[in-house]
Amino acid sequence: MPRSRRARIRLCAIDTGGTFTDCVWVEGGRLGLLKVFSTPADASQAIAGALGKIGGLGDSLILLHGTTVGTNALLERKGARLALVTTEGFEDVIEIGRQARPKLYDFFFDRVPPLVPAALRFGAAERTGSDGQIVQALSRAALRALVDRVQQKKPQAIAISLLFSFANSRHEQAVAQALRKLGVPLSVSHQILPEFREYERTSTVVVNAYLQPVMQGYLEKLDRRLRGKANPHSTPRTFVMQSSGGITALGSAAREPVRTVLSGPAGGVVGAAAMAKRSGVDRIISFDMGGTSTDVALVDGEIRPSRQGEIAGMPLGVPMLDIHSVGAGGGSIARFDRAGALRVGPESAGAEPGPICYGRGTQPTVTDANLILGRLQPRRFLGGAFPLDLERARRVSGEWLKAMGSGLTLEQFALGVVRVVNAAMEKAIRVVSIERGSDPRDFTLVAFGGAGGLHACELAQGLGIPRVLVPALPGALSAFGILASDVVKDYSRSVLWPVPEKLPLGRLDRAFGALEEAAVRDLQSEGWRGRIGFERRVDIRYRGQGYELNVPYTRSLVETFEREHQRHYGHSYPGREIELVTLRLRATMKPPLTATAWAEAQVEESGSGLATERPAGDRIAMFFGGRRIRATVYSREQLPSGRNYCGPAVVTEYSATTFVPPGIGFSVGPERNLVMALP
Repeated sequence: MPRSRRARIRLCAIDTGGTFTDCVWVEGGRLGLLKVFSTPADASQAIAGALGKIGGLGDSLILLHGTTVGTNALLERKGARLALVTTEGFEDVIEIGRQARPKLYDFFFDRVPPLVPAALRFGAAERTGSDGQIVQALSRAALRALVDRVQQKKPQAIAISLLFSFANSRHEQAVAQALRKLGVPLSVSHQILPEFREYERTSTVVVNAYLQPVMQGYLEKLDRRLRGKANPHSTPRTFVMQSSGGITALGSAAREPVRTVLSGPAGGVVGAAAMAKRSGVDRIISFDMGGTSTDVALVDGEIRPSRQGEIAGMPLGVPMLDIHSVGAGGGSIARFDRAGALRVGPESAGAEPGPICYGRGTQPTVTDANLILGRLQPRRFLGGAFPLDLERARRVSGEWLKAMGSGLTLEQFALGVVRVVNAAMEKAIRVVSIERGSDPRDFTLVAFGGAGGLHACELAQGLGIPRVLVPALPGALSAFGILASDVVKDYSRSVLWPVPEKLPLGRLDRAFGALEEAAVRDLQSEGWRGRIGFERRVDIRYRGQGYELNVPYTRSLVETFEREHQRHYGHSYPGREIELVTLRLRATMKPPLTATAWAEAQVEESGSGLATERPAGDRIAMFFGGRRIRATVYSREQLPSGRNYCGPAVVTEYSATTFVPPGIGFSVGPERNLVMALP
């Protein structure tokens, strides 16, 4: 790309994965794409390197970022040394949890240990009642003693979660004010999650505090790195993708990193839904297979975040897209267990050392298996800029097989690796569809990520899914989803109002009005200007029930709730007293620059030394179904819209490769989506 044009790049989205960092940018109505290897030790290094290659640092830059820093810190338990302050007598809530057992019949199952050890849990001598009345006042002497005890432990961050602080936050405010002199980040429950259910609220605040120093340090380092390399007159601005499917300002992400634990995967779901709608499809199962993991989600008409989720065995009460992840990706390592059974993942070769065919790895991976089978073309990977070493993959994998004492041929082993990893991914799709009452045969499988297209058709065949859609630029769809996301702010407040006869409409309108005022203040403080859309919803239940349903707030709220109760549970109780539990508000705003012309955009692949694609229609030999077959290799950029083709085929492009098994027809639509119809 000529340098004179590079200087005009202003809006860029970057998604950092375990193996690759994907960069998508908008320039003069066009979309560009670049993939670079991730730098696990410092993710900001790969980001700055990618921006340097495309010239994105030469002008005022708006960066939209999907990050796995918080997720990895939580999964690897590499967060802060953390103290928890709660109401005296409730220090062990975080460890006791709920009586529900994750594995009911597993006698040897060990629960995930809490992030805060017992020695760092402190009780405040105070008590607020469920109605917000002060039962036991917090004295100054008790507060000073509490601060002294916490200070002696030298925590790196502090979580504060007092009983019923959502009803009256006076004591929490006093504790937070006293602890600020310690100079460490504070996470306060009435600010992060003013909702009832003590365990979930405390768990959410603890996770936020655990991640806060890690995320804050990373985002500050990224900001310094970008400012240091940018034009002296430019002012780079960074925004971060949230788990709920919207972007937020860098400062908000640093304060509340708990809202970013599914940052990258959420972008993939947004991008998959947007691209599917361009093909007239709104019921999809998104299938994102990257280098380290596979993320799947079900979208039925519209993307709607769940009210809470779970990461690494810990409940989180913030809005999150319902995404299920498994440790199955292109870099997943194959091995034989003690019984001689073939296993794949969850361990991954990642970017360092990577698969064998990348030149440094020594253990066979899913990528190596696909290369040996002929599904990956060694000279077409990343447009030819990074050739794969087929000879090394065969030699090292063969030596490894011999050392393991396996009697399998290299092709049989590779086919087994693909079958095993497919079984893990098929199970993940069943979790978000069949196990939750949806028939996958009623949906379209939208496959993306660098490896998604290599496995999608076989997964669809196993589940009876009639159609597979591989969107344009599939290897960077998560980055595009981030680029196309709205600005989102979520607010909630538990009220626990009984409604014996009729709705307190005035009281509800005033409460929602207060939440909307807070949203306007927060968005304006982050520099956003424009029209704000508000969505009001209510968690509601019959009085005495333990769980509630979430429904839109309208004047016919009770009738809507009873219809939903009938639909969910098969019965309802007209006339029975109801209870308004939690008020929820979602504020959305369109960012000033978006990738609205995706379908019409001319894709420009950046990077030096990209090899020229060979003409479409090359014939190759490959291994499929236990036998050798002949397949056709097509370059996706050269496939005309509307023309029908039939597998076996391999469709190559810069960011990904798609494998079409024998007998499956496929075509490219006018929106440049690749669609495969299964017989």
